[in-house]
Amino acid sequence: MNIFVVNSGSSSIKYQLFKMPNDNPICTGLVERIGLENSIITHKVYINSEEKVIKRVLDLVDHEAGLNEVAHLLMEPEIGVIQDPAEINAVGHRVVHGGESFASTTIITKEVKEEIKKLFSLAPLHNPANYLGIEVAEKIFTKAKQVAVFDTAFHQTMPEKAFRYAIPQNLYTEMGIRAYGFHGTSHKYVAQQTLQYLNNKNAKIITIHLGNGCSMAAVDSGKCIDTSMGFGPLSGLVMGTRSGDLDPSVIFHMVNQLGYSLDQVSTLLNKHSGMHGLTGFSDMRDILKSIAEGDKNAKMAYDLYAYRIKKYIGAYAAVLNGLDAIVFTAGVGENDSNIRQLICADMDFLGIKINEEKNNIRSKGIREINTDDARVKVLVVPTNEELEIAEQCFELLTEKATAAV
Repeated sequence: MNIFVVNSGSSSIKYQLFKMPNDNPICTGLVERIGLENSIITHKVYINSEEKVIKRVLDLVDHEAGLNEVAHLLMEPEIGVIQDPAEINAVGHRVVHGGESFASTTIITKEVKEEIKKLFSLAPLHNPANYLGIEVAEKIFTKAKQVAVFDTAFHQTMPEKAFRYAIPQNLYTEMGIRAYGFHGTSHKYVAQQTLQYLNNKNAKIITIHLGNGCSMAAVDSGKCIDTSMGFGPLSGLVMGTRSGDLDPSVIFHMVNQLGYSLDQVSTLLNKHSGMHGLTGFSDMRDILKSIAEGDKNAKMAYDLYAYRIKKYIGAYAAVLNGLDAIVFTAGVGENDSNIRQLICADMDFLGIKINEEKNNIRSKGIREINTDDARVKVLVVPTNEELEIAEQCFELLTEKATAAV
């Protein structure tokens, strides 16, 4: 089954093509600067296990032009992997917000599209772009099933006491204001990988997704019971440019006493805070370089970043009533051995002890970095959101095909 995975952003499209159930992509790519001059397409195709990279600079006026170019690349004589768009059996779309309407992967119908549009206000930067990707894919891959995989779906198993806010009832019942959580596709993927690695489907684990955006999830027997991001992706951990948890009084003070507009506050907390606000850098590599050069402010920010994660580990160990493993994933989680060391330091009481030598070894697959006598496994599990989307699409369509027989 040929499954084309599309992650459509406001000015970009990430994509991968899988021939399921094979979990190695046939091709991958990124379209950047859509709507601007000198748009860039970076297309990678795997022929006889060798990677071939094609890079093109051209003007792409919109997402339809971008995805049309990608379709041509998929069919080009020398590097093509299909001969006709009709060979694509399904297009799996990453959709950031599914609200309470979608708790699982869903075949896209007219009604589903209308529901996604209703959720625009909950994810104004993401859902409109995701929706646009669906509209464009429907025009190009006319024979394919269009499937939505929601970032929020994995967190829909949270109990009400975890996702509700202590605000007037009608704000939840009428306006849908509650914690939804994000990065769900990544958390689900690494959680399932961890359960298989531990050979324990009932394991209690904490997944820690550290990229430019950061979030954590408490997972019991494969089901999310709590997560650090809330109504939007601003709460919880310190991130690259987002503040994470903040006393709401700070917002009132900035507006009422310091003269900020609400738009200015939103921009500041989402784009100019987090590690960028504390250090001037959002990339951990730059921050580590500053620390090495003796920048005490960068060191303080790094400590703060780790401290927030450590607090959440303690909280989630409590709500799980036990802990079998903690899992680091995503760009920073997979590659920054220093932050893993700092987070896991002085956590002997919880049974978390890290082996420094193992922690500093780099490898592509799942690796265990705890000491041999540690009660809790500490794992680095590379995430693969595109593969998770493809697998969910494959599972859904295979089930439906079986049921139809």
